[in-house]
Amino acid sequence: MHDRIAAPRVPDVSERLGYRLKRAAAALRGAMDRALRDHGLTVPQYACLELLDQQPGLSNAELARGTFVTRQSMNVVLRGLQGAGLVTRVTTTDHGRALPAHLSDEGRRRLAGARAAVYAIDQHMTDAVPEHRLADLLSDLDRMAAAFDG
Repeated sequence: MHDRIAAPRVPDVSERLGYRLKRAAAALRGAMDRALRDHGLTVPQYACLELLDQQPGLSNAELARGTFVTRQSMNVVLRGLQGAGLVTRVTTTDHGRALPAHLSDEGRRRLAGARAAVYAIDQHMTDAVPEHRLADLLSDLDRMAAAFDG
């Protein structure tokens, strides 16, 4: 009779930190998708509008980095926002190929309504964390992200 060597116990994937982060991110994304639909926006479009409100004149590449999408995806996002009259871009620039983007008046108006909905979602998520633990959680999340920085 052969002695069986017990295989190492494989941990339940749902107990892994990465799984839990992904689950929380998926819940946040779903809530944002539903709320932003009422404002005629997608999550990447909303993120783009927020960045342009804070830093007018960003280029496609800068917006892509700030919204965690590829430059190709940001191109699609910007074209959609331009087509909806929410963003303006010059057709030529003296600074190479980067075409700076700016919010239109309609873009600011749409952002204001969407922002209220997104901030309410963020507050709902924040309220789920005991206040005395929030600062530590935010620091931990920053350290996790930094662990993968170059």
